[in-house]
Amino acid sequence: MPLVRIDLLEGKSPEYRAQVGQIIYQAMLEVIGVPKDDRFQIVTEHPQSGLLFDRNYLGIHRSDDCVFIQITLSSGRTVETKQRFYKAVADGLHEALKVRREDVFINLVEVAKENWSFGNGEAQYVAPKG
Repeated sequence: MPLVRIDLLEGKSPEYRAQVGQIIYQAMLEVIGVPKDDRFQIVTEHPQSGLLFDRNYLGIHRSDDCVFIQITLSSGRTVETKQRFYKAVADGLHEALKVRREDVFINLVEVAKENWSFGNGEAQYVAPKG
């Protein structure tokens, strides 16, 4: 169950924001193997003063169209899978929305399965004691 946070500067249309989410979700299905319907996304727009980032860190030139994607997910994927995922998202956003690949910032936060509760005050991924 990934929890996806998408942050970008304000001014994009609802359709644009929805398409960003769909592209990320599709890459999660195809590359990192999340189950169908496992879609939990928070999209937040920020004023210029509320989204601060270095425009040239590591020699990558970022613009105002930079999209920040942070995904909390259960641990266990290989480095190669993660690299394929980063590429799939950057390519998908570029092809569908003309987002420059340089403007796709992705951070994966891996957690153990017991760190999830989907509701009811239960840890659904933890085997019941008994």
